[in-house]
Amino acid sequence: MELFDVTIIGGGPAGLYSAFYSGLRNLKTKIIEVQPVLGGKVNIYPEKVLWDVGGLPPIQAQYFVQNLIKQANTFLPTICLNTKVEQVEKQGDIFVISTNQGEVHYSKTIIVAVGGGILNPIKLELEGAEKYEMTNLHYTILGLERFRDKKVLVSGGGNGAIDWAVELLPVAKEVVVIYRKEQITAHESQVEKLKEHGVQIRLCAEIQSLVSNDNKTGIEQVIISQHGVTHQLQADDVLISHGYNREISLSFDDDIQPVRKDDYYLVSQGQCSTSVPGVFGAGDIISYDDKVNLLLGTFQDAVLAVNNACRYINPQAEKYAMVSSHNEKFNKKNKELLKR
Repeated sequence: MELFDVTIIGGGPAGLYSAFYSGLRNLKTKIIEVQPVLGGKVNIYPEKVLWDVGGLPPIQAQYFVQNLIKQANTFLPTICLNTKVEQVEKQGDIFVISTNQGEVHYSKTIIVAVGGGILNPIKLELEGAEKYEMTNLHYTILGLERFRDKKVLVSGGGNGAIDWAVELLPVAKEVVVIYRKEQITAHESQVEKLKEHGVQIRLCAEIQSLVSNDNKTGIEQVIISQHGVTHQLQADDVLISHGYNREISLSFDDDIQPVRKDDYYLVSQGQCSTSVPGVFGAGDIISYDDKVNLLLGTFQDAVLAVNNACRYINPQAEKYAMVSSHNEKFNKKNKELLKR
């Protein structure tokens, strides 16, 4: 039986930074991630530009994820991909983690960092819509160049939809936004950018049907209903951003089930500890007063979770890790970097 000090369930930003900080604290660390790649929700928007990460100039999400993964691997944690945690139980002082691969993992502590869970885009509920998914009906954007000089219809009014519409402005020939409600719910600054560029925004509008091109291979027209009136809109591509269905499938035995509120695990503020001794949380999956659902908040969660996991294992351990500028673990690495 190989026993780990910390097992992190989830390989998004919270899990990756937890792995780095756990290694910094000399803890034997493992990450278990259900997806085939690390990075979590950030992978949904690879070309989105992030502006609000401390100390970083604007950076595309795909490169930000690469940096996170590189940092997480600093202390060589064990990483299990394509692995779904199905059950967690406790035997004595040890957590026993069972997965869909038929494997059993053993750990002294657990950090739950599953973010929003397994995210599946809410599909367009129109008969036959799925046949266009291989051509020009999209639920995410994997590359902006795909839309160069195209007329793109974006359906949705939340942050995801409006952020994509803004990203498309310098690329697409024309962007049209439709939204079923009376008011856009996205950040006001992003909506203003669309208005400044003269983007047509149709409210109280929904897609009624899709009209294929002559070859029946893709969408050529979108029929919408707005205030009860039918309109035909030309479109080279259609982007549906109606949100995601979340699957939080992590299951604890009844005798160690952490307290939850809605879909979130409640943790103690300042410690990120759940109601189960030895189980901690970080990132979007946890809830506490004044929780900050931004990357900067995620990283603080990770530090608090790891520090308290360390003290759970060894109550005599230092409350905090030595800062990197004085930490002897980086002496050799710093010399190598300076030589470059």
